[in-house]
Amino acid sequence: MATINTKTIVVSFCTLSLVLIFSPQLSFSSSIHDLLISKGLPAGLLPKEVKSYTVSEDGYLEVFLDGPCLTRYENRVLFESVVRANLTYLSLSGVVGLSQEELFLWLPVKDITVDDPRSGLILFDIGVAHKQLSLSLFEDPPSCKPQVMEWLRKYSSFALDMVRKMKLP
Repeated sequence: MATINTKTIVVSFCTLSLVLIFSPQLSFSSSIHDLLISKGLPAGLLPKEVKSYTVSEDGYLEVFLDGPCLTRYENRVLFESVVRANLTYLSLSGVVGLSQEELFLWLPVKDITVDDPRSGLILFDIGVAHKQLSLSLFEDPPSCKPQVMEWLRKYSSFALDMVRKMKLP
């Protein structure tokens, strides 16, 4: 009987080892927010409502939410249902699925970088500009409200009213 138990333990150990070796998308962090912190980034870059995420061996990160949602840091921010980026130490590059409002325009966030953690600043590349924000804005994961449809209705009706007031021929 001792032989069977030893064989069972050896087989179980080998199976677990193979699963761990051949599963590059396994996350060893307990949450996406812990993963961000382990990479020198603030936990609050992503909302509390993250449903799940995957990260590959080369750092390709995919974050899944139940749907698009709005939150606010310094300005309003829109997270799509899926946010993708290349995750490296102190950086999210090639970001897709994240937009920031600037002067009534929604601009895609392309990169997020902490150049020097001691500076207390984080840099957002929004294509037409680079925006430096205080790291303190991102200490805690924000709540993200799935009010995108209400927001779109509000601004589309505003735009229609403006067009009507123009009294075009």
